[in-house]
Amino acid sequence: MNPEKIYQTLEFHKIQKAIMEFTQTELANEKINQLEILTDLNVISRLQNETEEAYSIIKQSKNIPIPRLDSLNNSLRRLKIGASLNGLEISQVGKVLSTARQIGDFFEDLAAEDKFFPNLSEWSDQVVVLPDIEKLIQVSIAEDGSVLSSASTKLAQIRRNQSNTENQVRTQLNQLLKNKANELSDSLITMRNGRYVLPVKAEYRHRFGGTVHDQSSTGQTLYIEPQSIAQLNNKRSELQVEEQREIEVILNDISMQLAPFQAHIALNQTVIAELDFIQSKAMYAKSINAIKPKFSTEQQIAMWQARHPLIDPDKIVANDILIGDQYQALIITGPNTGGKTILLKTLGIIQMMGQSGLHIPCEEGSQLGVFDQVFADIGDEQSIEQNLSTFSSHMTNIVSIIDEATYQSLLLFDELGSGTDPQEGASLAMAILEYARKIGATVMATTHYPELKVYAHDAPNTINASMEFDSITLSPTYRLLIGVPGRSNALEISKRLGLRDDILESARSGISQDNQSINEMVANLERERRQSELNAEQTQRELDEAEKLLDDLRTEYQRWMSRKETIEANAIRQANEKITEAEEKAEKLIREIRELQLQQGNDTTIKEHVLINKKSQLSQLKQAEKLKKNKVLKRAKKQNELKVGQEVEVLSYGQRGSIIEKVDKDTYLVQLGILKMKIDAKDLNPIEAVAPKTKVNVQRKAGSKVQTTLDIRGERVEEGLNRLSQYLDSALLSNHPMVTIIHGKGTGALRSGVQQALKRHPQVDRFEYSPPNAGGDGSTIVYFK
Repeated sequence: MNPEKIYQTLEFHKIQKAIMEFTQTELANEKINQLEILTDLNVISRLQNETEEAYSIIKQSKNIPIPRLDSLNNSLRRLKIGASLNGLEISQVGKVLSTARQIGDFFEDLAAEDKFFPNLSEWSDQVVVLPDIEKLIQVSIAEDGSVLSSASTKLAQIRRNQSNTENQVRTQLNQLLKNKANELSDSLITMRNGRYVLPVKAEYRHRFGGTVHDQSSTGQTLYIEPQSIAQLNNKRSELQVEEQREIEVILNDISMQLAPFQAHIALNQTVIAELDFIQSKAMYAKSINAIKPKFSTEQQIAMWQARHPLIDPDKIVANDILIGDQYQALIITGPNTGGKTILLKTLGIIQMMGQSGLHIPCEEGSQLGVFDQVFADIGDEQSIEQNLSTFSSHMTNIVSIIDEATYQSLLLFDELGSGTDPQEGASLAMAILEYARKIGATVMATTHYPELKVYAHDAPNTINASMEFDSITLSPTYRLLIGVPGRSNALEISKRLGLRDDILESARSGISQDNQSINEMVANLERERRQSELNAEQTQRELDEAEKLLDDLRTEYQRWMSRKETIEANAIRQANEKITEAEEKAEKLIREIRELQLQQGNDTTIKEHVLINKKSQLSQLKQAEKLKKNKVLKRAKKQNELKVGQEVEVLSYGQRGSIIEKVDKDTYLVQLGILKMKIDAKDLNPIEAVAPKTKVNVQRKAGSKVQTTLDIRGERVEEGLNRLSQYLDSALLSNHPMVTIIHGKGTGALRSGVQQALKRHPQVDRFEYSPPNAGGDGSTIVYFK
């Protein structure tokens, strides 16, 4: 069977025409016209992946930058044999080169955004950027193919001379318009034969003088070139010839410079056309809401909610088409105008689209087979010229299909066996279907014959199907019902339309009991199917509600987790701020204690009340926890009521003492060493009795074991600075007037860090490098205040 006829039968050319609406280049249109069914799954997958990547780019509101481009094939062939190109051809070459550069930049920008498209990049990586040639064309040739004055110094000079000459001509002509207005038919300057002329009244011809170049249709006006501008007009003509000669030189020179890059220009054109072809397929896919299909080498088709791409999506009824898994043949029965033929074409056109690299108008997860060919016998193809009837025309196609069909073919038969005696037609149809079943072909067929319902029921790997009919509205719904054979609705429709009961009864008596039983069985199946659908819809609604509730719960959980993380982050930030503030206050208290030590001179014992006061200030840095009030806490508080003689801890001072007396409800007199102080009950924490404390004196002793040298060589900056801080505190408490820090030379990072830390330390008076014989800039001597 002629493959072109199959494409025409399934109207694949209309798909091609629709895709061409999105192309920019002439070569992309040629590639679309060459679309065909492919059988190599690797090639099909590559084409589908390319379309998918282009679709992904389009979804980001981006497009591969491709302008309108004509084919350069003829120009490149002329360039190859050394011929010169015209201005428009060179302009087209320039557009190809600039487009190639822009495509390379486009994919580089996507890669910079971590967006990679490997299949498209295989094409874009092939472009050859020729910046020098592109710039040459840009400064020499305009987009319309005209040669720019910047193309050469000589051309620029010629055009300046032309401009000056024309200005001189117009100046003189304008003067004549003023001086001889009464001799002119009109006050305008015009041109005849490329020369400037004035419209002169015929009666003033001899008085005006000059050369006549034309006259009006009436002969009353003569277009005369005044003698005074003849020489200037001659100069203009000479300059025009000179200009054209220089333009030819420029075009030839540019062509010669293009010739060595003819192959690169051709490659760029191929890449641009290929990307335009891919992008056009993706744009078409977007326009019909198409998806990338999966493929089965076992010819298992699962088209979910398949739609014919050439029918208005608002009018088409989508159907699930399943074939090739549990059954190889689908026999659709039922009356006309039910949508059987459209379903056949939908299966055929979608399968062809998928195998030619196009996305298909189905829902996600749809799967196609990989057939060696799609054969179709659809429609009334009666041929008057060949003197063939409808039956003969169909049978001619079927004979050709049977001769070429294999186990890897998809066969589509519309009204199989029609156009002849019903009994013979039914037998012939069953025989053809049986042959197709035996060779293992995948088949979808439509028929009116009730005998084929029985065949589909009994034959292996074959199943009945029908198009749904609404008996209430007396109209088809165009929904495919797999597993349910079609039945005639003629009597039921006639009854609803008011046909007499006696006539209907007479008609029923003419129907065989077997046919009546089949129709009743089909009716019962339809009722059961409808009830099953209602149950399924109810279950789906409940499932949708459950999924919505689950989504809401997930959303709330995510919101709660996000809020929790925010609260934790704020708590950590606030805690860090508190710690920093406490550290600063603690540092201040430590400095005050050191100052007290220095002020008391040789008396190395700090008085106890002074120490307690400083400890109290340090304890106040602790933030009290806010506990929730509840009965458990109240009971615990009652158990911990304070009593006279009880050992307690004074929280604000961090000291232990003993309660001597209860002054009032919330105040107690507490013995702290040799001191007696009134303390608020909230500041007291009862503790178990402990052994008497040993009195501790804070003393400043000479002869400390703290060395006067700290060696931090080889340590990381952070570790070294931590040791330095601790060492300086120890050295100060040991009354060392100066110390030496050995940090080494190295990269200088540790030395710089040490010096920055010394600058910030409040007790460091000054510092300097050690003498050259004592380490030089590898160590620093520190002097304390």
